[in-house]
Amino acid sequence: MISHQDACALIETPPEGLGDLLARAGELRDRGRGRTVTFSAKVFVPLTTLCRDYCGYCTFRRDPGEPGAHTMEPGEVVALAQAGGRLGAKEALFSLGDKPEAVFPTHREFLRRHGHRTTLSYLRAVCEAVVKESPLLPHANPGVMGERDLAALREVNVSMGLMLETLSERLLERGMAHDRAPDKLPARRLRTIALAGKLGIPFTTGLLIGIGETPRERVDALVAIRDLHERHGHIQEVIVQNFRVKPRIPMADAPEPTLDDLLRTLAVARLVLGPDVNIQAPPNLSPHAYPRLLAAGLNDWGGISPLTLDHINPEKPWPLIPELRRATEAQGFVLRERLAIYPEFATRAECLDESLRARVRDLVDERGLVKESHERWRRW
Repeated sequence: MISHQDACALIETPPEGLGDLLARAGELRDRGRGRTVTFSAKVFVPLTTLCRDYCGYCTFRRDPGEPGAHTMEPGEVVALAQAGGRLGAKEALFSLGDKPEAVFPTHREFLRRHGHRTTLSYLRAVCEAVVKESPLLPHANPGVMGERDLAALREVNVSMGLMLETLSERLLERGMAHDRAPDKLPARRLRTIALAGKLGIPFTTGLLIGIGETPRERVDALVAIRDLHERHGHIQEVIVQNFRVKPRIPMADAPEPTLDDLLRTLAVARLVLGPDVNIQAPPNLSPHAYPRLLAAGLNDWGGISPLTLDHINPEKPWPLIPELRRATEAQGFVLRERLAIYPEFATRAECLDESLRARVRDLVDERGLVKESHERWRRW
Protein backbone atom coordinates (compact mmCIF):
# COMPACT_ATOMS: atom_id res chain seq x y z
CA MET A 1 0.00 0.00 0.00
CA ILE A 2 1.21 3.49 -0.81
CA SER A 3 1.22 6.78 1.07
CA HIS A 4 -1.26 9.61 0.61
CA GLN A 5 1.48 11.71 -0.95
CA ASP A 6 2.44 9.02 -3.48
CA ALA A 7 -1.22 8.42 -4.34
CA CYS A 8 -1.74 12.13 -5.03
CA ALA A 9 1.16 12.03 -7.48
CA LEU A 10 0.01 8.85 -9.20
CA ILE A 11 -3.59 9.97 -9.68
CA GLU A 12 -2.21 12.78 -11.87
CA THR A 13 -0.25 10.32 -14.05
CA PRO A 14 -0.03 11.65 -17.63
CA PRO A 15 -1.32 9.52 -20.54
CA GLU A 16 2.15 8.29 -21.46
CA GLY A 17 2.62 6.82 -17.98
CA LEU A 18 -0.81 5.21 -17.67
CA GLY A 19 0.28 1.80 -18.95
CA ASP A 20 2.92 1.44 -16.26
CA LEU A 21 0.46 2.54 -13.57
CA LEU A 22 -2.12 -0.03 -14.68
CA ALA A 23 0.51 -2.79 -14.83
CA ARG A 24 1.55 -2.02 -11.27
CA ALA A 25 -2.06 -2.15 -10.07
CA GLY A 26 -2.77 -5.35 -11.97
CA GLU A 27 0.25 -7.10 -10.48
CA LEU A 28 -0.87 -6.11 -6.98
CA ARG A 29 -4.38 -7.42 -7.65
CA ASP A 30 -2.98 -10.74 -8.90
CA ARG A 31 -0.87 -11.05 -5.76
CA GLY A 32 -3.87 -10.72 -3.49
CA ARG A 33 -6.94 -11.81 -5.45
CA GLY A 34 -5.45 -14.12 -8.04
CA ARG A 35 -7.05 -14.50 -11.46
CA THR A 36 -10.67 -15.00 -10.38
CA VAL A 37 -13.13 -12.19 -11.14
CA THR A 38 -16.52 -12.31 -9.44
CA PHE A 39 -20.03 -10.94 -9.81
CA SER A 40 -23.35 -11.27 -7.97
CA ALA A 41 -26.59 -12.37 -9.65
CA LYS A 42 -29.10 -9.93 -8.22
CA VAL A 43 -32.52 -8.37 -8.34
CA PHE A 44 -32.55 -4.57 -7.98
CA VAL A 45 -35.30 -3.58 -5.52
CA PRO A 46 -36.06 0.19 -5.66
CA LEU A 47 -37.97 0.20 -2.37
CA THR A 48 -38.82 3.90 -2.52
CA THR A 49 -37.78 6.61 -4.95
CA LEU A 50 -38.72 9.33 -2.44
CA CYS A 51 -35.73 11.06 -0.85
CA ARG A 52 -35.08 14.19 1.19
CA ASP A 53 -31.80 14.83 -0.65
CA TYR A 54 -31.56 16.60 -4.02
CA CYS A 55 -28.21 15.57 -5.51
CA GLY A 56 -27.22 17.22 -8.76
CA TYR A 57 -26.53 13.93 -10.56
CA CYS A 58 -29.49 11.77 -9.46
CA THR A 59 -32.44 10.61 -11.56
CA PHE A 60 -33.53 7.92 -9.07
CA ARG A 61 -35.19 10.23 -6.54
CA ARG A 62 -38.67 11.68 -7.00
CA ASP A 63 -41.06 13.88 -5.06
CA PRO A 64 -44.56 12.56 -4.35
CA GLY A 65 -46.77 13.04 -7.41
CA GLU A 66 -43.88 13.11 -9.89
CA PRO A 67 -43.83 10.47 -12.64
CA GLY A 68 -41.92 7.49 -11.30
CA ALA A 69 -42.51 8.32 -7.63
CA HIS A 70 -43.29 5.04 -5.91
CA THR A 71 -42.86 3.11 -2.70
CA MET A 72 -43.16 -0.64 -3.10
CA GLU A 73 -45.72 -2.62 -1.13
CA PRO A 74 -44.43 -5.70 0.72
CA GLY A 75 -46.19 -7.98 -1.74
CA GLU A 76 -44.47 -6.27 -4.67
CA VAL A 77 -41.08 -6.77 -3.07
CA VAL A 78 -41.64 -10.45 -2.34
CA ALA A 79 -43.04 -11.13 -5.83
CA LEU A 80 -39.98 -9.48 -7.40
CA ALA A 81 -37.62 -11.49 -5.21
CA GLN A 82 -39.40 -14.73 -6.04
CA ALA A 83 -39.25 -13.97 -9.77
CA GLY A 84 -35.55 -13.29 -9.50
CA GLY A 85 -35.03 -16.51 -7.61
CA ARG A 86 -36.64 -18.49 -10.41
CA LEU A 87 -34.02 -17.05 -12.77
CA GLY A 88 -31.11 -17.90 -10.49
CA ALA A 89 -30.58 -14.56 -8.71
CA LYS A 90 -29.39 -14.82 -5.11
CA GLU A 91 -29.11 -11.17 -4.02
CA ALA A 92 -31.90 -8.69 -3.36
CA LEU A 93 -30.22 -5.28 -3.64
CA PHE A 94 -32.36 -2.71 -1.84
CA SER A 95 -31.86 0.90 -2.91
CA LEU A 96 -33.96 3.73 -1.51
CA GLY A 97 -34.01 7.40 -0.77
CA ASP A 98 -32.69 8.87 2.46
CA LYS A 99 -35.28 9.54 5.21
CA PRO A 100 -38.22 10.63 3.00
CA GLU A 101 -40.49 10.60 6.04
CA ALA A 102 -38.65 13.70 7.28
CA VAL A 103 -40.13 15.86 4.51
CA PHE A 104 -43.10 14.07 2.89
CA PRO A 105 -46.37 13.67 4.90
CA THR A 106 -47.75 11.22 2.33
CA HIS A 107 -44.81 8.91 2.98
CA ARG A 108 -45.33 9.16 6.72
CA GLU A 109 -48.92 8.08 6.11
CA PHE A 110 -47.75 5.14 3.97
CA LEU A 111 -45.44 4.02 6.77
CA ARG A 112 -48.19 4.43 9.38
CA ARG A 113 -50.56 2.23 7.37
CA HIS A 114 -47.91 -0.48 7.37
CA GLY A 115 -47.17 -0.17 11.07
CA HIS A 116 -43.91 1.78 10.91
CA ARG A 117 -42.57 5.18 11.89
CA THR A 118 -39.44 5.18 9.78
CA THR A 119 -38.39 3.99 6.34
CA LEU A 120 -35.56 2.00 7.91
CA SER A 121 -38.04 0.09 10.07
CA TYR A 122 -40.13 -0.66 6.96
CA LEU A 123 -36.98 -1.74 5.13
CA ARG A 124 -36.17 -4.22 7.87
CA ALA A 125 -39.64 -5.72 7.64
CA VAL A 126 -39.51 -6.24 3.88
CA CYS A 127 -35.97 -7.65 4.08
CA GLU A 128 -37.27 -10.15 6.62
CA ALA A 129 -40.13 -11.05 4.26
CA VAL A 130 -37.65 -11.64 1.42
CA VAL A 131 -35.58 -13.95 3.63
CA LYS A 132 -38.65 -15.91 4.70
CA GLU A 133 -40.54 -16.05 1.38
CA SER A 134 -37.87 -16.20 -1.32
CA PRO A 135 -34.46 -17.78 -1.96
CA LEU A 136 -32.76 -14.36 -2.14
CA LEU A 137 -30.46 -12.82 0.47
CA PRO A 138 -30.82 -9.06 1.08
CA HIS A 139 -28.12 -6.40 0.73
CA ALA A 140 -29.46 -2.98 1.73
CA ASN A 141 -28.16 0.46 0.72
CA PRO A 142 -30.47 2.76 2.69
CA GLY A 143 -28.26 5.80 3.27
CA VAL A 144 -27.05 7.28 6.55
CA MET A 145 -27.90 5.14 9.58
CA GLY A 146 -27.43 5.03 13.31
CA GLU A 147 -26.21 2.07 15.34
CA ARG A 148 -29.67 0.84 16.34
CA ASP A 149 -30.90 0.66 12.74
CA LEU A 150 -27.68 -0.96 11.55
CA ALA A 151 -28.01 -3.62 14.23
CA ALA A 152 -31.64 -4.29 13.33
CA LEU A 153 -30.89 -4.55 9.62
CA ARG A 154 -27.92 -6.84 10.25
CA GLU A 155 -30.38 -9.49 11.42
CA VAL A 156 -31.93 -9.74 7.93
CA ASN A 157 -29.08 -8.70 5.60
CA VAL A 158 -25.96 -10.66 4.69
CA SER A 159 -24.16 -7.40 3.91
CA MET A 160 -24.92 -3.70 3.64
CA GLY A 161 -23.54 -0.64 1.94
CA LEU A 162 -23.21 3.12 1.76
CA MET A 163 -21.22 4.94 -0.88
CA LEU A 164 -18.90 7.44 0.74
CA GLU A 165 -18.80 9.16 -2.69
CA THR A 166 -16.42 11.93 -1.64
CA LEU A 167 -14.85 13.65 1.35
CA SER A 168 -15.16 17.05 -0.32
CA GLU A 169 -17.24 19.46 1.74
CA ARG A 170 -16.94 21.94 -1.15
CA LEU A 171 -19.61 19.92 -2.92
CA LEU A 172 -22.10 21.03 -0.25
CA GLU A 173 -21.75 24.65 -1.37
CA ARG A 174 -24.36 26.45 -3.42
CA GLY A 175 -24.60 25.20 -6.98
CA MET A 176 -22.46 22.12 -6.31
CA ALA A 177 -23.51 18.47 -6.50
CA HIS A 178 -24.53 18.13 -2.82
CA ASP A 179 -25.78 21.62 -1.98
CA ARG A 180 -29.32 20.33 -1.20
CA ALA A 181 -28.29 16.98 0.23
CA PRO A 182 -27.90 17.00 4.03
CA ASP A 183 -27.16 13.28 4.13
CA LYS A 184 -24.09 13.72 1.91
CA LEU A 185 -22.17 15.47 4.68
CA PRO A 186 -18.97 13.37 4.68
CA ALA A 187 -18.75 13.13 8.47
CA ARG A 188 -22.21 11.53 8.65
CA ARG A 189 -21.31 8.94 6.05
CA LEU A 190 -17.97 8.13 7.67
CA ARG A 191 -19.77 7.64 10.98
CA THR A 192 -22.23 5.17 9.44
CA ILE A 193 -19.39 3.17 7.87
CA ALA A 194 -17.51 3.16 11.18
CA LEU A 195 -20.59 2.00 13.10
CA ALA A 196 -21.04 -0.83 10.62
CA GLY A 197 -17.46 -1.81 11.39
CA LYS A 198 -18.15 -1.73 15.12
CA LEU A 199 -21.02 -4.16 14.53
CA GLY A 200 -18.97 -6.40 12.23
CA ILE A 201 -21.22 -5.91 9.19
CA PRO A 202 -19.61 -6.82 5.85
CA PHE A 203 -19.82 -3.48 4.13
CA THR A 204 -19.64 -2.01 0.63
CA THR A 205 -18.58 1.57 0.00
CA GLY A 206 -16.82 3.57 -2.68
CA LEU A 207 -16.30 6.71 -4.70
CA LEU A 208 -18.45 8.53 -7.23
CA ILE A 209 -16.03 10.32 -9.53
CA GLY A 210 -16.69 13.26 -11.82
CA ILE A 211 -19.13 15.18 -9.58
CA GLY A 212 -16.85 18.15 -8.98
CA GLU A 213 -14.17 16.64 -6.77
CA THR A 214 -10.45 17.08 -7.40
CA PRO A 215 -8.01 14.19 -7.89
CA ARG A 216 -6.55 14.86 -4.45
CA GLU A 217 -10.02 14.65 -2.90
CA ARG A 218 -10.44 11.21 -4.46
CA VAL A 219 -7.25 10.14 -2.72
CA ASP A 220 -8.56 11.62 0.54
CA ALA A 221 -11.65 9.39 0.27
CA LEU A 222 -9.66 6.28 -0.59
CA VAL A 223 -7.31 6.80 2.36
CA ALA A 224 -10.29 7.35 4.67
CA ILE A 225 -11.79 4.03 3.50
CA ARG A 226 -8.43 2.33 4.05
CA ASP A 227 -8.22 3.73 7.57
CA LEU A 228 -11.71 2.46 8.42
CA HIS A 229 -10.91 -0.99 7.07
CA GLU A 230 -7.63 -1.17 8.97
CA ARG A 231 -9.53 -0.30 12.15
CA HIS A 232 -12.49 -2.68 11.72
CA GLY A 233 -11.70 -5.14 8.90
CA HIS A 234 -15.24 -4.94 7.50
CA ILE A 235 -14.93 -3.30 4.07
CA GLN A 236 -15.84 -6.13 1.71
CA GLU A 237 -15.91 -4.07 -1.47
CA VAL A 238 -14.88 -0.66 -2.78
CA ILE A 239 -16.69 0.63 -5.87
CA VAL A 240 -15.22 3.25 -8.19
CA GLN A 241 -18.27 4.56 -10.05
CA ASN A 242 -18.06 7.11 -12.83
CA PHE A 243 -20.67 9.86 -13.16
CA ARG A 244 -22.76 9.59 -16.30
CA VAL A 245 -24.76 12.48 -17.73
CA LYS A 246 -28.56 12.21 -17.93
CA PRO A 247 -31.00 14.65 -19.51
CA ARG A 248 -33.17 15.67 -16.54
CA ILE A 249 -30.52 16.23 -13.87
CA PRO A 250 -29.12 19.61 -12.71
CA MET A 251 -25.67 18.40 -13.83
CA ALA A 252 -26.87 17.61 -17.36
CA ASP A 253 -24.16 19.84 -18.84
CA ALA A 254 -21.32 18.65 -16.59
CA PRO A 255 -18.44 16.78 -18.25
CA GLU A 256 -18.19 13.06 -17.62
CA PRO A 257 -14.88 11.68 -16.38
CA THR A 258 -12.86 10.17 -19.23
CA LEU A 259 -12.01 6.49 -19.40
CA ASP A 260 -8.38 7.32 -18.61
CA ASP A 261 -9.55 9.23 -15.56
CA LEU A 262 -11.55 6.21 -14.39
CA LEU A 263 -8.61 3.88 -15.02
CA ARG A 264 -6.21 6.12 -13.07
CA THR A 265 -8.62 6.21 -10.13
CA LEU A 266 -9.13 2.44 -10.20
CA ALA A 267 -5.40 1.79 -10.30
CA VAL A 268 -4.69 4.21 -7.47
CA ALA A 269 -7.54 2.65 -5.48
CA ARG A 270 -5.81 -0.72 -5.82
CA LEU A 271 -2.45 0.72 -4.78
CA VAL A 272 -3.95 2.59 -1.80
CA LEU A 273 -6.18 -0.24 -0.59
CA GLY A 274 -3.72 -3.04 -1.18
CA PRO A 275 -3.80 -6.52 -2.70
CA ASP A 276 -6.65 -8.06 -0.72
CA VAL A 277 -9.53 -5.54 -0.89
CA ASN A 278 -12.21 -6.26 -3.51
CA ILE A 279 -12.47 -3.44 -6.04
CA GLN A 280 -15.31 -3.02 -8.52
CA ALA A 281 -16.32 -0.71 -11.36
CA PRO A 282 -19.85 -1.06 -12.78
CA PRO A 283 -19.47 -2.70 -16.21
CA ASN A 284 -22.68 -1.21 -17.60
CA LEU A 285 -21.21 2.30 -17.19
CA SER A 286 -18.15 1.45 -19.32
CA PRO A 287 -19.50 -1.20 -21.71
CA HIS A 288 -16.66 -1.20 -24.24
CA ALA A 289 -13.77 -1.10 -21.79
CA TYR A 290 -13.80 -4.46 -19.99
CA PRO A 291 -10.17 -5.38 -20.81
CA ARG A 292 -8.87 -2.00 -19.65
CA LEU A 293 -10.91 -2.12 -16.44
CA LEU A 294 -9.43 -5.53 -15.67
CA ALA A 295 -5.97 -4.18 -16.41
CA ALA A 296 -6.53 -1.40 -13.85
CA GLY A 297 -6.72 -3.84 -10.94
CA LEU A 298 -10.39 -4.58 -10.31
CA ASN A 299 -11.49 -8.10 -9.37
CA ASP A 300 -15.26 -7.84 -9.38
CA TRP A 301 -18.03 -6.75 -11.77
CA GLY A 302 -20.63 -6.03 -9.10
CA GLY A 303 -24.26 -7.06 -9.16
CA ILE A 304 -25.84 -7.98 -12.50
CA SER A 305 -29.51 -8.79 -12.90
CA PRO A 306 -31.30 -11.25 -15.17
CA LEU A 307 -34.59 -9.45 -14.42
CA THR A 308 -34.38 -5.80 -13.35
CA LEU A 309 -32.68 -2.75 -14.82
CA ASP A 310 -30.16 -0.53 -13.05
CA HIS A 311 -32.59 1.94 -11.49
CA ILE A 312 -29.75 4.37 -10.72
CA ASN A 313 -28.57 4.39 -14.35
CA PRO A 314 -31.63 3.07 -16.21
CA GLU A 315 -30.25 4.12 -19.59
CA LYS A 316 -27.27 1.75 -19.14
CA PRO A 317 -28.33 -1.91 -19.51
CA TRP A 318 -26.52 -4.68 -17.71
CA PRO A 319 -24.04 -6.61 -19.84
CA LEU A 320 -25.03 -10.06 -21.00
CA ILE A 321 -23.24 -12.59 -18.83
CA PRO A 322 -21.93 -14.62 -21.80
CA GLU A 323 -20.44 -11.41 -23.18
CA LEU A 324 -18.87 -10.50 -19.85
CA ARG A 325 -17.58 -14.03 -19.41
CA ARG A 326 -15.91 -14.02 -22.85
CA ALA A 327 -14.31 -10.64 -22.16
CA THR A 328 -13.09 -11.78 -18.73
CA GLU A 329 -11.71 -15.10 -19.94
CA ALA A 330 -10.04 -13.48 -22.96
CA GLN A 331 -7.82 -11.60 -20.48
CA GLY A 332 -6.84 -14.80 -18.68
CA PHE A 333 -9.31 -14.64 -15.79
CA VAL A 334 -12.00 -17.02 -14.54
CA LEU A 335 -15.51 -15.61 -13.95
CA ARG A 336 -17.29 -16.90 -10.83
CA GLU A 337 -20.48 -16.02 -9.05
CA ARG A 338 -20.45 -14.79 -5.46
CA LEU A 339 -23.20 -13.90 -3.03
CA ALA A 340 -23.98 -10.40 -1.79
CA ILE A 341 -21.53 -11.26 0.98
CA TYR A 342 -18.02 -11.66 -0.39
CA PRO A 343 -16.29 -15.05 -0.16
CA GLU A 344 -13.85 -14.24 2.64
CA PHE A 345 -16.74 -13.00 4.80
CA ALA A 346 -19.18 -15.76 3.78
CA THR A 347 -16.90 -18.39 5.34
CA ARG A 348 -16.71 -16.60 8.70
CA ALA A 349 -19.71 -17.31 10.89
CA GLU A 350 -19.22 -14.20 13.03
CA CYS A 351 -19.89 -11.97 10.00
CA LEU A 352 -23.50 -13.16 9.75
CA ASP A 353 -26.54 -13.18 11.96
CA GLU A 354 -27.10 -16.70 13.21
CA SER A 355 -30.41 -16.96 11.34
CA LEU A 356 -28.64 -16.47 7.98
CA ARG A 357 -25.61 -18.72 8.43
CA ALA A 358 -27.17 -21.97 7.23
CA ARG A 359 -28.58 -20.34 4.08
CA VAL A 360 -25.18 -18.97 3.14
CA ARG A 361 -23.35 -22.17 4.03
CA ASP A 362 -25.61 -24.21 1.74
CA LEU A 363 -24.88 -21.94 -1.24
CA VAL A 364 -21.10 -21.58 -1.10
CA ASP A 365 -18.10 -23.84 -1.57
CA GLU A 366 -14.99 -24.02 0.59
CA ARG A 367 -13.69 -20.77 -0.98
CA GLY A 368 -16.89 -18.88 -0.22
CA LEU A 369 -17.93 -18.70 -3.90
CA VAL A 370 -21.32 -19.90 -5.12
CA LYS A 371 -21.19 -23.64 -5.71
CA GLU A 372 -20.98 -24.37 -9.42
CA SER A 373 -24.11 -26.52 -9.11
CA HIS A 374 -26.02 -23.35 -8.15
CA GLU A 375 -24.61 -21.13 -10.92
CA ARG A 376 -27.76 -20.72 -13.00
CA TRP A 377 -26.20 -17.79 -14.90
CA ARG A 378 -24.41 -20.20 -17.21
CA ARG A 379 -27.81 -20.74 -18.86
CA TRP A 380 -28.79 -17.07 -19.19
